Amino acid sequence: MAETLTNIGQTEPRPTGWQGIAADWSSDQRAFKNVSWGKAMMWIFLLSDTFIFGCFLLSYMTARISTRVPWPNPSEVFALRIGGSEIPLILIAIMTFVLISSSGTMAMAVNFGYRRDRRKTAILMLLTAALGATFVGMQAFEWTKLITEGVRPWGNPWGAAQFGSCFFMITGFHGTHVTIGVIFLIIVARKVWRGDYDTGRRGFFTSRTGRYENVEIMGLYWHFVDLVWVFIFAFFYLW
Repeated sequence: MAETLTNIGQTEPRPTGWQGIAADWSSDQRAFKNVSWGKAMMWIFLLSDTFIFGCFLLSYMTARISTRVPWPNPSEVFALRIGGSEIPLILIAIMTFVLISSSGTMAMAVNFGYRRDRRKTAILMLLTAALGATFVGMQAFEWTKLITEGVRPWGNPWGAAQFGSCFFMITGFHGTHVTIGVIFLIIVARKVWRGDYDTGRRGFFTSRTGRYENVEIMGLYWHFVDLVWVFIFAFFYLW
């Protein structure tokens, strides 16, 4: 009988030629064989969303580089008057701190979720949702302030007309993602608190007992939203 198994510690030789090409094309099937459907779909969604945000940021950079009209100074546009003096980017700095902090609480929620600690998982997810809602509230204040000062999608009083359209498009699209994330965080936290993932209670986001992986899937989405904000902060507010 021909020997078909390799010795322990040895790897099978890599196929060459057409067999190697076929193995490369089928590698994605092997890579995702042990990944749940929900997690795989979330990764695909995040990949598509990365292209959208990338196109937005590239469009913003193109508009800013190509315009001959002076671009508004973000340090002046996004300054707040506190104690009689203008403090540049203070609100944006607080918003960034709040959102980055929410990423930490979400990571802890995932950790406790896999430990089956319902109480701590739900509390940390609700805390993450509260930080996300705080971010959205501060962003609404920022929008209101700029609209009051005359910023519109078609123009602004400080220079290049493209500034308004880029600002509302990029921050609005990101703020929508944060708002949706807050809603789903509350939904999943409620199901964790009720013990739906322990009893296998049928319903939205619950299909079988012990499916705490939904907490991790929410974590993937939330970390992506935080990461995108880092790029927006660097390209839009610091440039």
